[in-house]
Amino acid sequence: MDCESGHRDRNMHTLDKSPQLLQVALERANEAILIVDDDLRVNHFNAAAELIWGIDRAEVLGRHASCLGLSDLHKMQDTSVGAVDLAGENAKRAGGREFTIRRKDGSKVRAMLSLAQVEAAGERRTIAFVRDITGEADLRERLALVTLIADGTNRAVLITDRKLKIIYGNAAFSGMFGYPLEEARGRQAYQLLVGRHTKKRTLARLRRLMEEGRGGEEEILGYDKNGDEIWISANVRAFRDESGRIKYICAILSDVTETRQLRSLQQLILSALADELPITEICDQLCRRVEELAPDVVASVLHIDAMGHIHPLGGPSLPEDYSIALDGVAIGPDVGSCGSAAYFGKPVLATDIGADPRWQPYNTRPLEVGLRACWSTPIKAKDGRVIGTFAFYFRECRGPSRWHERIVEACVHLGSLAIERQESRAQIARLAYYDVLTGLPNRSHLRDLISEAIDACAAGSHVALAFLDLDNFKDVNDTLGHSAGDELLVRFAQRLRAKIQAGDILGRLGGDEFVLILPNRDANEAALVASSITESLVTPIKIATRQVPMSASIGISVYPDSATDIDTLIQQADAAMYQAKRAGRSTYRLFSAEMSGLAKERLVLSAALRSAIANGGLHLRYQPQIRTADGTIHGVEALARWSDPVLGEVSPAKFIPLAEENGLIEQIGLWSIREACRQMAEWRKAGLDIPSVSVNLSPINFQNGNLAVAVAETLSDHGLPPEMLMLEITEGVVLNERALAIETMKALRKLGVGLSLDDFGTGYSSLSRLAQLPIRELKIDRSFMRDIEKDRGARAIVTTVVSAGQSLQLTVVAEGVETDGQRALLAQLGCDVVQGFLYAPALQPAAFGRWLLDHSAARAKMLLEGIGQSVRQSSLSPIASGAGLA
Repeated sequence: MDCESGHRDRNMHTLDKSPQLLQVALERANEAILIVDDDLRVNHFNAAAELIWGIDRAEVLGRHASCLGLSDLHKMQDTSVGAVDLAGENAKRAGGREFTIRRKDGSKVRAMLSLAQVEAAGERRTIAFVRDITGEADLRERLALVTLIADGTNRAVLITDRKLKIIYGNAAFSGMFGYPLEEARGRQAYQLLVGRHTKKRTLARLRRLMEEGRGGEEEILGYDKNGDEIWISANVRAFRDESGRIKYICAILSDVTETRQLRSLQQLILSALADELPITEICDQLCRRVEELAPDVVASVLHIDAMGHIHPLGGPSLPEDYSIALDGVAIGPDVGSCGSAAYFGKPVLATDIGADPRWQPYNTRPLEVGLRACWSTPIKAKDGRVIGTFAFYFRECRGPSRWHERIVEACVHLGSLAIERQESRAQIARLAYYDVLTGLPNRSHLRDLISEAIDACAAGSHVALAFLDLDNFKDVNDTLGHSAGDELLVRFAQRLRAKIQAGDILGRLGGDEFVLILPNRDANEAALVASSITESLVTPIKIATRQVPMSASIGISVYPDSATDIDTLIQQADAAMYQAKRAGRSTYRLFSAEMSGLAKERLVLSAALRSAIANGGLHLRYQPQIRTADGTIHGVEALARWSDPVLGEVSPAKFIPLAEENGLIEQIGLWSIREACRQMAEWRKAGLDIPSVSVNLSPINFQNGNLAVAVAETLSDHGLPPEMLMLEITEGVVLNERALAIETMKALRKLGVGLSLDDFGTGYSSLSRLAQLPIRELKIDRSFMRDIEKDRGARAIVTTVVSAGQSLQLTVVAEGVETDGQRALLAQLGCDVVQGFLYAPALQPAAFGRWLLDHSAARAKMLLEGIGQSVRQSSLSPIASGAGLA
């Protein structure tokens, strides 16, 4: 009893103290606690409440709960959860309701409110438990914002734990792989996303990067819910806890399937380019691959040439007859989609080709095969030229999608690479196989064409080969200039093209040499073609302000009659051509057997001439020039001669033209100046008085800007004054209006060297041009001497030339004088100097020295006889006078 009584006493004591204990507990609670009565008067407001509301309890106790923003507590008790809205800011939460506390200082606290109702001593009280959830609300809002952003991006976001179990996936993840988050959460990422073709090495590399804490990005093949492949670019990062262990793995995933497809397309075409496949095959592959990527389109590639004409390159799904019909069509503002796109240099879309006016002349065939719309984009080269078009045809009236635009963007670039490469290869082929100036097949290509013509020649048929050489081309090229020569070659090629038939092949070997291949023509038929060409060249052409005659020497050989191999055919035609030149040019000759010997002789002569020039095999002979007034020597002309140990004496009429043809004439001219000056110095040293020496030069010598310098050095080397050298130029130099030749002539005259115009009257020059030339001497060609005594025409020409020379104060020299009658007539006309066989042929230096001594002695004798006769006459005169007087 005593024990029980003790426990009872202690319990009673505790009960007596319960209100104080409850008060202390409420005061020390972490949550804000306030108690209100039925009238919503605040009876209790603990310390935590003071902290949350930021006010002292003295300001609250006894006042209505509305001062705390809790005016609707009764409704909250009587109404179901979710129907209560405190101040419009409360939100539903399990076990309570959120609301916002506005403090006196203006700050806000987000709080969670829970209510409990108690009754005691017949009175009802409401206890409000309030917890500060501002931090939780902020975190929740941030998470909501992050989720909103993650769901708004088109990149998939996937978060897993360290065992790769999915914790979170955004909307893009669900859209990309087909798994709702509820279905994916908790499952292994590998089980959902990896398939049989996923490379294990790539997965291992990603795991290693995560374990090393670096993270990384890889492209990997994944699979969606339906098992379809998706190429993914995965950027993966690991997040660790405080102990350093991986807690979460975050992956940002991008669908790069389209990029991979375009990359695959690029690799396909670039590989084809590397393999140097034909461009039509490359464009065919391009179109077929594109149609796999976009099954709703028909693709087409066109080339636009330099003339603005269309040429199909690829379009395997288009009707073949439609593509053929497009070939050669000129681009323009109303030429369908492709022609218009190429014309304007920008994409052109026709959403309805049946109604589009640009398509009216071209839409019949596309519409027949169900094509309704066309979108064409120009393909441009690096320099901005439109070189092609890439087009999509649609089977419905529509425009391109974004995917179509991406494909075309890639294809336009690939098309540019392919077409530019093709153009480069064509240009290389043109340079390798075609003459740049005329556009004709060149020497190397001609051999192939001749071989093809021979291979195609049927039994009993023939192939004629005509070798054409443009007559007097060097004169025009060396005198009127290289640009005039080029124009002459182009115009010559144009004349030839106009006279040949389809199937005939015209090519240029080089220089002034052309070849004409005439399939299925025998010798007689080839002769008719050559005759027609010769007639067509009769009309001169105008170059700048000059009328330039045009003609060709043509040689013809015939397969298989003349020869059966290419080299022999060309050699025979070449030999026949030289026979045409020897026959007076502007004609043709058919090859005959005896011409082979002549051709071989020419080859032998060419080789021997080169050797003679290199080894001192040429020499000069000298012909005197005599003044008509007193018979004194005016000078000598140095004439090149060639005496070969095997060939013997070779006429200048043979080797001078040969030197011109082989490009050796300039060397001969410079050698002649050096040798003539050396001989003059030797004669001076021996006491022979020769006023000057004349040396013949080619027009090409005057294209050398250093000619005056070379002449000055030669004169200096031999101690000769410049006036002792006379350089003879042909009328070809007179025709040269190029500054270089004129400047070279002026430089020589300034040096003091004389210039003599040789063979005047045989070329294209006029007398009026003489006044403009820095010449000192005029030579009349020997051709006028033959008939001067009996031909009034020849005499009139010589008279005119002499008069012109006198009026311009030029010394006039007549060549080829052989009789006293010719000399006397020339002296009567006023010609200053004569030279020819009347006095002496061209002599070797020693023989000329003896001739000069003999001539001087004979002239001295004549003078003495003349003086003696005068003396005798004078002595007889007084006697006669005296006798008369007597």
